[in-house]
Amino acid sequence: MPAVEEQKPSRDVLHDEHNQGHHHGGHHPKMDAQTKVIANVNAKLSNPLRGIPHERLMADVEVFARERGLTHILPELKKGALVAQDSDAYLHSDMFTEEDRTVLEDEVKHKWRQTGALYYMVVMSSLAAAVQGMDEAVINGAQLIYPEQFGINTSTSHGTWLVGVVNSAPYLCCATLSCWLTHPMNQWLGRKKTIFITCLISFLTCIWSAVTNTWWHLFIARFFLGIGIGPKSATVPVYAAECSPAAIRGALVMMWQMWTAFGICIGDIVDLAFYYIPDSGGIRGLNWRLMLASAGIPGLIVCLQVLWAPESPRWLIGKGRYDDAFNELCRLRFSRVQAARDLYYIHVLLEAENEMKKGRNRVLEMFTIPRNRNAALASWIVMFGQQFCGVNVIAYYSSNIFSESGFSTASALAASVGFGALNWVFALPAVFTIDTFGRRNLLLFTFPCMAMCLLITGFSFWDPFEKGRVAGVSIGMYLFTIFYSPGEGPVPFTYSAEAFPLYIRDIGMSFATATTWFWNFVLSITWPSMLRAFKPQGAFGWYAAWCMIIWVLILLFVRETKGKTLEELDQVFAVPASVHAAYGLRQIPYGIKKFILFQNPTPEELYQQETESEDSSPGDEAAKKELRQDVGSPSV
Repeated sequence: MPAVEEQKPSRDVLHDEHNQGHHHGGHHPKMDAQTKVIANVNAKLSNPLRGIPHERLMADVEVFARERGLTHILPELKKGALVAQDSDAYLHSDMFTEEDRTVLEDEVKHKWRQTGALYYMVVMSSLAAAVQGMDEAVINGAQLIYPEQFGINTSTSHGTWLVGVVNSAPYLCCATLSCWLTHPMNQWLGRKKTIFITCLISFLTCIWSAVTNTWWHLFIARFFLGIGIGPKSATVPVYAAECSPAAIRGALVMMWQMWTAFGICIGDIVDLAFYYIPDSGGIRGLNWRLMLASAGIPGLIVCLQVLWAPESPRWLIGKGRYDDAFNELCRLRFSRVQAARDLYYIHVLLEAENEMKKGRNRVLEMFTIPRNRNAALASWIVMFGQQFCGVNVIAYYSSNIFSESGFSTASALAASVGFGALNWVFALPAVFTIDTFGRRNLLLFTFPCMAMCLLITGFSFWDPFEKGRVAGVSIGMYLFTIFYSPGEGPVPFTYSAEAFPLYIRDIGMSFATATTWFWNFVLSITWPSMLRAFKPQGAFGWYAAWCMIIWVLILLFVRETKGKTLEELDQVFAVPASVHAAYGLRQIPYGIKKFILFQNPTPEELYQQETESEDSSPGDEAAKKELRQDVGSPSV
């Protein structure tokens, strides 16, 4: 890719922005040349068929059908291409029958009316997410029992580190090994087989964990459990997105977080149910062994389900298996026209993506181009925040925390069920709140609330009366999850999936996923020793402080992405980091006036869409020239 000089904002632009800031005006940056290229790339990838004349489009479809051996569905492909180019084409074209029009109109008016095959895929994906949650949660109860059997003295520094090492083993594997296996497994095996293998590994390693008799053997078994967790967490949401129609794609991807929370709740219930199982048949520690083994059962069910699930049409097209892809799309859609539309659109989109990637060092561009770097920084902050807000301290160690506060072991497990249930129940409205209040606003509201809840939890341990201490710890932890579930729970993966431009989105998401798993490992391995060294008051205070640090980072560097098109997102992330940080600081007095003093200050609008009427700069022309070289077309 030819090098393009980054345009610096002129002194006049900076001066105008400074003045506008004081008058609550908007910041209207001229996109630099590199960002302009990305904007044009995004525009191309948002609909590669845009602007193609009718005759040329029909000719392209005929060539495509001949080359791919699809001439037997040529009439459907022609109608599908028209609708892919313009979703309203069926209203004014004589090519479509009344049956075609009815089906295409229903998918807009009744978007949740879908085929049985699609809902079968949704159920399978939801159960796979629940597998993820159970894999993470069952250790919560087991760790109250197995350390004594393995001779681990949890009152010593050595013992607390051993418990942390065992509990964090899957996340160590995710951060160092299994996340990096996601791409090759998907590339060679496809989505279905990757889900099958990872769920099978989850089942086998859960059984393996249940038959161990030393801490290091349990560590090894749980480390290999990470191979079942990492690739599955990245593959299932992608699989759901690739099989789903556009109208409900976002909601189905959001369900991953919701059903993972459901799995955590079920894991906590299983811990409580098996706690009362006595040793039998010479098996010592039967209760904790059943806890760990039970997490594998849903994985085995998914293994059986996936045999009849459709393969991802996008993956099949990427492998040149167009006829198979069309057949799978016919299972997932009501009509052959819908299937042909999605088949042709996926094809041209993949062709455009491959063309855009040629000659680019996409990893380097993620950090060297300001627009990409700003997206990476924001994504890293929200992913880091998902761990260092302290939620997985509670998810993995709530039973220990409740027990430390004065609960009996059985009561501690029952209290953990309450945490798991609240985590799931309050994840349900996230599908609506995330698009109603916005990603950034949800985070800015919930992080201070989570900090206060952690302080309530920690400081309650100073209460000399057991009832008051138990009540304070329970209230603090339950309120924490109520604020976490609709905010920092669903936002990070949603935000990261939309922040990056399309041509580096897969790399950006890999970067974001590795970030969250690494800090998950750090949190889970250090908590037992931190609890011993800092006491509960200091340990919870530590993560409360991090909540406030992350709040500041969000205020300064995380941009709002709610309701933005691809082109508008390029404008949002083109704003220099220093300008956005200054804007964030100006929001503090605005927030005080609005929410504390109940005044009605005028909000400042930082992001303004650049219009076509603006004069083209030399950088813009360079960007357009570069795009023409990329796509091989005479005009943009």
